[in-house]
Amino acid sequence: MNPIRSLTVSAASRSYPVRIGNGLLETIGQRLSSDYDFSARVALVADARLSFYAEAVLASLSEAGFDPVVLWVPSGESSKSLEQLGRLLEAMAEHRIDRQGAVLALGGGVVGDLAGLAASIFLRGIALFHLPTTVLSMVDSAIGGKTGVNLPQGKNLVGTFYQPWEVFADLRTLATLPEREIRAGLAEVIKYGMIVDPSLLARLEESPLDWQELVGRSAEIKAAVIREDERETRGRRAILNFGHTAGHALEAALAYETLVHGEAVALGMRVAVRLSQRICGLPESAGALLDRLLLRHGLPRILPGVSRVRIREALQADKKRERGINHWVLLRALGDPLVCRVPEEEVERALGLILDPPE
Repeated sequence: MNPIRSLTVSAASRSYPVRIGNGLLETIGQRLSSDYDFSARVALVADARLSFYAEAVLASLSEAGFDPVVLWVPSGESSKSLEQLGRLLEAMAEHRIDRQGAVLALGGGVVGDLAGLAASIFLRGIALFHLPTTVLSMVDSAIGGKTGVNLPQGKNLVGTFYQPWEVFADLRTLATLPEREIRAGLAEVIKYGMIVDPSLLARLEESPLDWQELVGRSAEIKAAVIREDERETRGRRAILNFGHTAGHALEAALAYETLVHGEAVALGMRVAVRLSQRICGLPESAGALLDRLLLRHGLPRILPGVSRVRIREALQADKKRERGINHWVLLRALGDPLVCRVPEEEVERALGLILDPPE
């Protein structure tokens, strides 16, 4: 068994450890009681599908002297809503979570984003711990402090920047993760390889995959970006949006019902690579490599039949749109990203790669 791998996210507002390994959920209570001085009552906000893991966390907290309460969140993107946020905040108040209490978010990106937002505004901010259980949340959403819920007009339009106190990525939870969610998480690992470390792309062609290495290296890359640009004000953090401009638009155009996030990012990366080839001179070989990895890991490459009108509307509602202009993360070469404006006619042409594939 590999030892626990630890790294530090050094954000301007708070530095915190990210721990990656096996069996971390069973030690949560001991770690919190020895490292922090919290009230006994803490809230475990958990995906409703994860009762097995929730029981392990609750047992660990109880053994360490805490009085935990579990607040279940229905699975799926629809839970990232103002309605669900309100229910969660009311439950925290009803269970008398106080300012010295803590929120532990057990699940994937939906639970992490929702619980993180709740922790950031309840009593003007209480302690937050992420216990990610999906590849996507381990390598991306649990690190960096972004919280949020969706509006009908777009994804993550309501949110805060709120760094957690600590992240515990228990790799054992991946053993019960549905294959579709495994594949979706790998899209974010591919993203890190495309924008920062092409050696990750070679590791994604290995069999079996080394999860501790893939999760650990991805977390290191995100931590380095967060250190330079915590709140996405200097441009560096924006590179993490590679594949997300088109990806978020596809999710919104389909009302968050057809694609999971990583699948949308996979399609969005194809669009971004095509734009990069036309605008930045990215070699054709980079697109071929991306397509090979998407095929290898069962990620979508085409999505015919989606309304272009709805995609345009979603792009116009993108939260990163400034002064009526979408900014795209493109590549001059693998590992060499830039943020730039793209003419709308080029976007329309690139979307054809996934929407109007040749027969």
